Amino acid sequence: ERKAITAEFFNHDFGEFDNGICFIIKSIVHPNAINYLTKKTDNFTIVSTYASFIQYLKLDYFGYFNMGFSVAHMACYLSLHLNHKNIIFIGQDLAYAENGNSHPDDYQNSASYESRRYPHLYTLAYGGKEKIKTHHVWLMFKRNLEQDVQKIQKYLDTKIYNCTEGGARIEGTIEKPFLWACENLLHKDLNKPFEKLEPL
Repeated sequence: ERKAITAEFFNHDFGEFDNGICFIIKSIVHPNAINYLTKKTDNFTIVSTYASFIQYLKLDYFGYFNMGFSVAHMACYLSLHLNHKNIIFIGQDLAYAENGNSHPDDYQNSASYESRRYPHLYTLAYGGKEKIKTHHVWLMFKRNLEQDVQKIQKYLDTKIYNCTEGGARIEGTIEKPFLWACENLLHKDLNKPFEKLEPL
């Protein structure tokens, strides 16, 4: 979250819900996000993408992580690095709701936060039967995801499911209800604990 307003997403106390979560933060995050995180946990890592400036800083020892433009991109790439064979997208509407809202009713910056911010465009809706309103930033995210999905499907033994059940169609994904994904892909406890790493 690059701006102060979106860094506020980290300024919440979710109690025990955050226990055991390792937060992975992009190095270009707003400093407030780090300040809020350090008040509640030390279980986070800051990662950098491939970029000339970042490489100029000579942080090569820590490595780089291609992470795309959005949280969805970052989660998808991380899942690939962890060799997951099924990746499930939820909440990737990338479009306005039927009532014109850009975000859910309980979004902290208002449900209509982006509703009048950009000119509306049309794109194919989830299910492929109708058009839905979106804007150019969401279309950019969508097209980048589609390019990534196309390469993943071509070169890797990984399936990507869009279980959002609404919003824009993300071409190349397998559209399934979230309940189906839970019953068919998440029905076993895989018990794959991460190896405990010591701080550097």
